[in-house]
Amino acid sequence: MPLVDLVMPKMGESIMEATILKWLKQPGDPVKQDETVLEIATDKVDSEVPSITEGVLEELLFQVNDVVPIGAVIARIRTNGVGFPTTASRPQPQAVTQTPITIVPEAPIVQSAPAAYNTNPAASYTQPAASSGVPRFYSPLVLNIAASEGVPLGELETIAGTGNEGRVTKKDILQYIAERKPGGYSAATPSSNGLPPAATPRRSESPAQSPVPSSPATTYSGNVEIIEMDRMRRLIADHMVRSKHTSPHVTSFSEADVTHLVQWRDKVKKDFEKRENTKITFTPLFIEAIVRCIKKYPLINSSLDGDKIIIKKDIHIGMATALPTGNLIVPVIRYADQLNLVGLARQVNALADNARTGKLKPEDTQGGTFTMTNVGTFGSLMGTPIINQPQVAILAVGAIKKRPMVLETPDGDAIAIRHMMYLSLSYDHRIVDGSLGASFLSAVARELENFSPDREF
Repeated sequence: MPLVDLVMPKMGESIMEATILKWLKQPGDPVKQDETVLEIATDKVDSEVPSITEGVLEELLFQVNDVVPIGAVIARIRTNGVGFPTTASRPQPQAVTQTPITIVPEAPIVQSAPAAYNTNPAASYTQPAASSGVPRFYSPLVLNIAASEGVPLGELETIAGTGNEGRVTKKDILQYIAERKPGGYSAATPSSNGLPPAATPRRSESPAQSPVPSSPATTYSGNVEIIEMDRMRRLIADHMVRSKHTSPHVTSFSEADVTHLVQWRDKVKKDFEKRENTKITFTPLFIEAIVRCIKKYPLINSSLDGDKIIIKKDIHIGMATALPTGNLIVPVIRYADQLNLVGLARQVNALADNARTGKLKPEDTQGGTFTMTNVGTFGSLMGTPIINQPQVAILAVGAIKKRPMVLETPDGDAIAIRHMMYLSLSYDHRIVDGSLGASFLSAVARELENFSPDREF
């Protein structure tokens, strides 16, 4: 019976490696086709890797917490011969060599996503190589580790990469950090033949599990319960702290009278769902207003690279979405400025459903240029969100509440019951000054207030 190689599947354009979280099958266990064999993690999402054939798991080539390059063989499955040529069906030479058959899974099934509410604090961009002048690519994971370990870009460029086309992998930078001397560069340099030195295989931790000095165990008094943070929560904590350390946060507040918007949605939501086969929520209406205001204030849609401001011409809106576990992820609506309201509604509903059911793809959480979070979903009136690095601003919308408001009418002031909502914008004060932040936030509020109750969809 032939052996079939199970390889690490491709997870996204910029993802070159993945960490094994858990083996769900052990050698000797029977597996069915499309049955999950192991769980893996990248710096974007956690995923399940299914079996590509039916048979018995013969061998595991990597262990839990091992960092594996994309395309590497991770396990072998002995098949029952169905759909594959067997040795019995071929002419038998004196010595038979059993050659594994390599089949790559078409696509992994995404299980859950880690802390995309605060995605990579450093963008996946190309840096100039120090020696050759040829652009050098650094993955978000490598940039994250470099930032957390205090490795500057100039030092990062001296590290010899063992990845594809000389890229620095997670293993390379972790090994470099472990071996470098305090206060100076000690990166391995290419050998005389121009090739990087051979790397020693090693097991590595996830970004949130970087080696730390051992410390005495802490004791807790009183009646307490100790809960170990899971991997996703550790990543959230790491991204939160890093964002605060990276950007000087300022938050501005505004409020909007969204009575016309609420009334319009109540009026059309049944017909909208019947005609378009998708629900109309408040989220696409908010995103539509945000996109219009970004076009007026393009600096809000930017990032910072050293002393260079990178203004993004494409508008990719991230929307913070709660997972059943309580964690948050930010799927991205790409080219939101090119979608009408129906298109936005479809994208919002599809991404939200995929997030909650664990079907997001790695690319669904990449490339956001501005983020919106709805803190009102959980009843909060307002919030001070933390910037989703490397973006420079994030908008929070609070719960919509009926309140008595003073209205100016031709006959004088009058008190009326209106649907009111608070908005808050946190922004990076290195780029966005208070005048720009307040102007953008006020523009969003005006867009929502000026919503036409007679609008067609």
